[in-house]
Amino acid sequence: MTTAIVLFRRDLRLADNPALSEACAAHAQVLPVYIHAPDDDAPWQPGAASRWWLHHSLSALQARLHAHRAALHLRHGDRVRVLRELIAKTGAGAVYWSRSYEPATVAQDGKIEAALRADGIDVHTHAAALWREPWQIETKQGEPYRVFTPFWRNLRTQLHAVTPLPEARAKKWIEAPGSIALADLDLLPRIPWDAGFVQAWQPGERGAHEMLEIFRDDAIGDYAHARDLPARHGTSRLSPYLHFGEISPRQIHHALHERVQRVDARRRPDIEPYLRELGWREFAHHLLHYFPRTPTENFNARFDGFRWLPEDAAQLQRWQRGRTGIPLVDAGMRELWHNGWMHNRVRMIVASFLTKNLRQHWLHGARWFWDTLVDADLANNTMGWQWVAGSGADAAPYFRVFNPVTQAKKFDPDAAYLRRWLPELASFSTELVHEPWKDRSVLSRSGYPAPMIDLSASREDALKAYQTSRAD
Repeated sequence: MTTAIVLFRRDLRLADNPALSEACAAHAQVLPVYIHAPDDDAPWQPGAASRWWLHHSLSALQARLHAHRAALHLRHGDRVRVLRELIAKTGAGAVYWSRSYEPATVAQDGKIEAALRADGIDVHTHAAALWREPWQIETKQGEPYRVFTPFWRNLRTQLHAVTPLPEARAKKWIEAPGSIALADLDLLPRIPWDAGFVQAWQPGERGAHEMLEIFRDDAIGDYAHARDLPARHGTSRLSPYLHFGEISPRQIHHALHERVQRVDARRRPDIEPYLRELGWREFAHHLLHYFPRTPTENFNARFDGFRWLPEDAAQLQRWQRGRTGIPLVDAGMRELWHNGWMHNRVRMIVASFLTKNLRQHWLHGARWFWDTLVDADLANNTMGWQWVAGSGADAAPYFRVFNPVTQAKKFDPDAAYLRRWLPELASFSTELVHEPWKDRSVLSRSGYPAPMIDLSASREDALKAYQTSRAD
């Protein structure tokens, strides 16, 4: 009777999980295991918001397994040591897991695989997080892509809405002694600050599919337009579920394709704009795989000499807390603080304000997002911040500086988003919510701060600094 261990990491689902499905098909007994080893991800250990999500996602996975009369074996510590202990206790001859692509994880996986193979254990790793693995997409010259459009053009030809794998069921689920309680992983905040998170999210596989159903049956029809409107539920909000592997790109693609096929051709929603956004996620992992130093170093070496202003703790704190005096920036940062998420267009705007108007290094923003976003993902976070800063692959040109006032008037014209997150301004006219400094009495009556910086002058200063760095 053969026994296999399935090591869960960021593939916290039972359906469309190739590693789990193969283990269940090939072995008589399966032990599901999660080993918490955050130091393996150093220097990008999970932030506070990610730990909150992980706790609840593991709880949801435990419940899913419990429905199958199975249990998730929880441990913390060195993965090689724990796996060897479990192999000795269960007689397992094989270990299965899903591949991850962060540089630290890749290095750790190599060590784990080498150690287990040296012990005579079969190791099976599978692709489960992406449509295509980073090395499967390359230019005609066999090189990595540095620009998104040709990358997407190549990837798109390889995508087909295939039927995802069904929920895996083992012939026999087994348990092993020594499992710890979920609370012992110490993932939740000791001082509760997560009330907004609880209201906004339902981590886990079931929550992922409920969110997908909402998007598939409603928002996808107007996605190309509504995705830019922060006051609307116009995006999928699937990013944290994708990051933790509670749903796969293949499942999303299949569900959207089925939706299209069920609708009369004259009324079919266009799913291509959304698939393209998933393509950006793939591109981010492609870049991280081939350029693993970019989480801390500029992708474009020309920016190495750019003259960032010295770190300003006071300015950074005002930006973090949503007290800059620029309404759209503050609304976005308060949304982030409240529920661990921010609308994508607003992410670009708050990042532009930090890196260009305040000229603070993009790493300050990347690290703050890393700690506060429930969908904090090293590939996406790195690409996003470097894209806005102008230092990344296929980046926005440095001279593109988002004007938060213009952006708010265009994408939140009635100030619904601003009013939601800036309640002190909610009773004023739309014009004054967009630009409260136009009437000084608004600031004194509401307690809302005056702008911490002049948008026009700071933009000019940033452009001069860029030109100077290019000349150097």
